[in-house]
Amino acid sequence: MVAVNETQNPLLKDRARLVAHIIHCLGDRSRQEKFYANYEIEWATSAGVVMLLGAQPAGIGRGAGPCVVLNKRSSKVRQPGDLCFPGGRLAPRVDPILARLFSLPFTSPGRWHHRGNRRHCHSRAPKAMSILWATGLRESLEEMRLNPFGVRFLGPMPPQSLVMFKRTIYPMVGWINRQKRFFPNWEVEKIVYLPLKDLLNPEYYRRYRLRMETSPDRGPSQTIQEYPCFRIEAPDYQEILWGATYRITIDFLELVFGFKPPAIETLPVVEGVLDESYLTGNK
Repeated sequence: MVAVNETQNPLLKDRARLVAHIIHCLGDRSRQEKFYANYEIEWATSAGVVMLLGAQPAGIGRGAGPCVVLNKRSSKVRQPGDLCFPGGRLAPRVDPILARLFSLPFTSPGRWHHRGNRRHCHSRAPKAMSILWATGLRESLEEMRLNPFGVRFLGPMPPQSLVMFKRTIYPMVGWINRQKRFFPNWEVEKIVYLPLKDLLNPEYYRRYRLRMETSPDRGPSQTIQEYPCFRIEAPDYQEILWGATYRITIDFLELVFGFKPPAIETLPVVEGVLDESYLTGNK
């Protein structure tokens, strides 16, 4: 398995150094790859999400330290039980207005653009990123009551195309400054904290063997597919991170920490089942 370099440990213990390092890494990647260079917003098929980072509240989960903060989808929405970043589809009438508010020079993304990153991007890139950041913050406020003015913009990540839905996800990375309590709405079962130290531990990675079943009225039919995943198991809970959220997270870990999970063929297998309600939700 891939070992975590011990020189990374000081970053996990020093918030200021970690945040500065993330900003530097994301800024370099956005300049080199220019993945917004020719970006035109496809309003119907684009989604903006926020990869939230922050300190884990005392007394929750597996101890203190910087974490990725995720939503666990409720049974009332599509993909129930999955871990995901807060966010959703763009709102053409609302998000451009919010983008102006969230991108002023004194705001977090405004400072990011005006520190020199802007000159390395296509002229449309700052506007596109601002709209997608606004989308993620608006949805985060709705889903978990995240204070949109209490999140520091750290930079953009490359987009991800969904396999089961015709949609492209545009992730933005943000750091939660002070907020410690969230209030999930009906779309969210609970808030889940995944410590970075655990995400950087190869022992928590698995091969997710999913059996996908159709309803009996369509006749017996099932397919089996395997995906890499991250799993944490404790006496009172188990969480599995897979799919597009997993891919975005792994992109982040590789970019910021140089971490790659073990090859999927070497990983222990965990079993799972998906039926048709996975695509529709149980409303």
